[in-house]
Amino acid sequence: MDQQGYVSSEKRIFIFLLILSCVALLGIAALIWWVPYVGLSNINKYLPWIFGAILAAVVFYSVGGVITLLLTVTKKKNFFFDKRLRAVVIKLIFPLLVAVGKLVGISADEVRRSFIAVNNELVMAEAKKVRPEKLLILLPHCLQNHECGVRIIWDIKKCKRCGKCKIKYLLELAEQYNVPIAVATGGTLARKVVKEVRPDAIVAVACERDLSSGIQDVYPIPVFGILNKRPNGPCFDTDVDLDMVKKGIELFLA
Repeated sequence: MDQQGYVSSEKRIFIFLLILSCVALLGIAALIWWVPYVGLSNINKYLPWIFGAILAAVVFYSVGGVITLLLTVTKKKNFFFDKRLRAVVIKLIFPLLVAVGKLVGISADEVRRSFIAVNNELVMAEAKKVRPEKLLILLPHCLQNHECGVRIIWDIKKCKRCGKCKIKYLLELAEQYNVPIAVATGGTLARKVVKEVRPDAIVAVACERDLSSGIQDVYPIPVFGILNKRPNGPCFDTDVDLDMVKKGIELFLA
């Protein structure tokens, strides 16, 4: 399946879980209103309707946000009046969808892939442009060939460029666009690199778990996430689509 089809499939999972969550929200809201209805009416006949109006406002606001998000994802255009609403997806909706996905038999990794695809759509819709020195390419150490004796974690420029892994070509891309590039072994080191470089945008390559947690950790910095390929299993001689990395770089550069 091509990249476009893959991304569309992932977006469908996100949209399905989002709609399912909305239906659940409406059901819960109706229950919350009905349960205290009798008790509130005994105090004052208008209280149930006041409570219902407040609850309806919360529900309509939530549903309106979901519709705006769906429009942004499907139309690939930013329909948000406030760009900070991306935080709602990252901090609130994603954890909720992981829980909902688990209830309906969708694995956490499938939801993470969906979240990454949707996050990329939101980042592209936002269309933030930065200077080359403020864009960071962040890579996982597992892209390096396991037989290589050169330690590139602290200084990727030590790479001998033998061509046995994609590090050589990623370095060439970074040099072509004059952007910083770094390799991290995990979340702690990745956060340290981000703190030192202080980028305004990031193109990150990693697995589902590291990418999704990284996107959450560095918010509000926009991250264009690219899943690594694992022909030899997780964390061992992984690969990456260079065209996707190039797409991510060009997305942010003015």
